[in-house]
Order: sequence, then C-alpha cells, then structure tokens
Amino acid sequence: MNEIKEWVYSKKNEILEVLRELVEIPSVMGKAEENAPFGTEPKNALLKMCEICEKFGFSVTNYENAIGFAQMGETSDLGILCHLDVVPANGKGWKSNPFDLTEKNGVLYGRGVIDDKGPATAALFAMLCAKELDFPLKKGVRLIFGTNEENGSLDLEIYKKHDKFPKMVFTPDAGFPVINIEKGMMRSNFSGKFEGGSLKSFHGGSIPNAVPDSAVCEIVGVSADKVKAAVKSDKSGAKFAVFEDNGIIKISCEGKAAHASTPKTGINAVTALISLLNRVIENKTLCGLEKIVPFGETNGKSFGLECSDEHGALTLVFSIFDYNENGCSGTIDVRFPCCKNLAFIEETERNTLREIGLCFDGYMGDEPHIVPENSEFIRKLLSVYERVEGEKGYCVTIGGGTYVHNIEGGAAFGVERGDTDYHMHGDNEFITTDELLKDIVLFAETIREICC
Repeated sequence: MNEIKEWVYSKKNEILEVLRELVEIPSVMGKAEENAPFGTEPKNALLKMCEICEKFGFSVTNYENAIGFAQMGETSDLGILCHLDVVPANGKGWKSNPFDLTEKNGVLYGRGVIDDKGPATAALFAMLCAKELDFPLKKGVRLIFGTNEENGSLDLEIYKKHDKFPKMVFTPDAGFPVINIEKGMMRSNFSGKFEGGSLKSFHGGSIPNAVPDSAVCEIVGVSADKVKAAVKSDKSGAKFAVFEDNGIIKISCEGKAAHASTPKTGINAVTALISLLNRVIENKTLCGLEKIVPFGETNGKSFGLECSDEHGALTLVFSIFDYNENGCSGTIDVRFPCCKNLAFIEETERNTLREIGLCFDGYMGDEPHIVPENSEFIRKLLSVYERVEGEKGYCVTIGGGTYVHNIEGGAAFGVERGDTDYHMHGDNEFITTDELLKDIVLFAETIREICC
C-alpha cells in the first residue's frame, strides 16, 4: 500500500487539474435536446470525462450522451458508479465561484467536489494507479459515469438498454464505511374536496422529500386575539406570525427543514400550522389530517404504518399541503424497513386517507435494497476500509437512496466521513485535499483487493 500512496501523492497536481476541468462545467440538468437527453452541460461533462479517460489509455464507451464508462481489462467484474451532473449553485453564500475549483488552506471548494466529481476523479486515478503500477489483474474494472443522478437516475435505464452492470458495483456517492442496506421509499400524493369554511387558503412545503420549513394560511371569521392566544400557548417550537387586513387573518409558520429520512431533526411547519388552526377554527378535514399525521409524530403510527426491524424503523413526513377554493392536495414521504413492501404501504395509505374523505392519487417508490453483510464483496470493502483508514469498518443502513439503490448487489462506499458537513447541495461545497487523495488510495486498494 505504501507504493500506492507514493504514486497518489506524486500525482497531486495532475489530480487537481482533472478535477478543475470537471468542476468548470456547470453540469446542471437542462432542457433535453437532440443528442443531449439531460441538457447540454451534463453532456459536456460526459464528453470531457471520456476525453480524459481516453488520454489515460482506457477504452471508452458512451451511451446516448447520457452515461459512459472507461474499461480496464477484458471483463467487467468490478464497477465503480459515479455521476457528473450536479445540483444548481444558486445560493448567495458562496465565497468563491462555484464553478471554479478553489483551494484554500488544504480545502477544495466548488460545486461537485464532494458530490460527485471529486469521487469520480478519485476513482479514475485509482484505475490509473492500477494501470501504471501494473497490478496483476485477474478481473476487469469498469468506471461508469452518469449524468442524471440528481434528477431521477434515468441515465441508468439508458445504460441497461445497452449493457449489464458488473456483478459487484459500489458508488462513492454517500458515506463510509459501507452502506449495504437502504430502506424502501414511497412518495405518494393525495387530493380531495372539502368545505374550507373559515379557511380560505393554505400553502406549505415545496420539496417532496424534506420536512417543510414554512407554511402560510388565510382565515376569516375569527378574531386576531383568539389566534394570537393560540400562538402564545403553542409548544411546537415553530415560529408563528399573525397579520390582519380587512378581516382576513394571515398566519405564517416557520419550522426547521430536514431530510425526509431523518425527520426527527426538523420541525414540520405544515403539521404545526394545521395543529394551530384546529385550535381556532372548526374544519373536519384539517382535524382528520391532524388525526393521521399529528405534529411531532414521525413513525407513521397514526397512519397505521408504524413498523421496524433490525435495520431500523419506518419514518413518515407530511411534506407538502395546498388548499384553495378548488380543493386540497398533498404529499407524503415514507421510508420503510425491509420487513414491509410497497404494496403494504400503498394499501394502508389508501385506506387511511379514505377514512378522512381524501383520495390516494398514486406514488413513486422503490422497494428496500439490501446486500448481505457477510457477502464476499461487502467483507472486502470493509477490509480495505480498515487497512487504509486504520479503524473498524462496519455496515450502515440509511433511509435515503443512493445511486445503486436499484442495482442488484450494489453498495455505497464513500466518500463522506463521520459527521462532517461538506455542504453537499449547499453553498461552499468542499472536500479536503487530503481526503481526496486518501479516497484514491482507498479505491486503488479496493481494485487490488477484489481484482488481483
């Protein structure tokens, strides 16, 4: 492994230059065009990666300008799955140009450095390391780079039209040590008609897979003093503001956002505002919603969904709710353990919503994903982690889905470490230079362990 480390650290400048070339391409999903299914910039990032891989001497394949791969060896036994698309960088808190790679005090800043252009660069140089150090490979390696992970992973469907995934695949698009189990996910929609009465409008939440941090409504026929008294006695932790104008009372609610897979870390503004309204007005539907999704409950108990197994418990988030004179609509996000399936979640939600006069309108979702902890692949990933990181490796179950969720046998291996907030999807996204180089060592050692 010392030889690998020496090679990696000798290539530092070249590694940073490749990452710089990728970060400079603002590969946010755009309008589909001819020969560019996810927009011009994701295509440009893919073509740049293909160009770099060819320069390093790898055979390259490009499927429909959507997803490609670099191959080392005759077979494709080990796959490393990365993505080159990124989320927008519209935040106002950036201290540098998000599409320029900026290094300061050993920290690399730029959109994609942790998600997922940095890991893709690390995987590429791990393959180059194996090539230049002449690893005695008995199995082939395929570095796959997609361009639609951030918006549905439709690139993987295009890949499957043309090819098969390797038997062993890991994605460096999550965290260490190894994520081998991902809960199932259902994101469902509902709608209904009801008499609003005093309620004239309600809007809360905008992202289906997050705890909503804001909600606002308008009511009539109620005194402002009554509303303010209810706000004063509220114990939700949410922040309310009350405004009155020509007999219309507007109530805004500020909660705390959180990912839908960890709802306990947030404060749900939608359910907090519904709870407040039920203390100042009479509305059968709002009462029904509070009954099945009460504020503070995140385990789906009142929805009839509560369950858990050795890998964790179900979580539920009421993420979006809208009401106007035409009716209401909403979104529910559920992450469920391996002991349940989509059919159970769908039937239970449909029946529970029907009981309060609302209609289940359909869903998108995935069954749980599991790779046995005692499989040879997982054991080898953990072994490499322990050798390189010098600490005990272990398997992790998560509520979110990774890039390999629907790839049989796929696991997530890297690259976030511990509780570090890398500002993924946020302003000033970063990775340290030392971590990037260590990732290359990890991935090169993984290639050696599995393919030699």
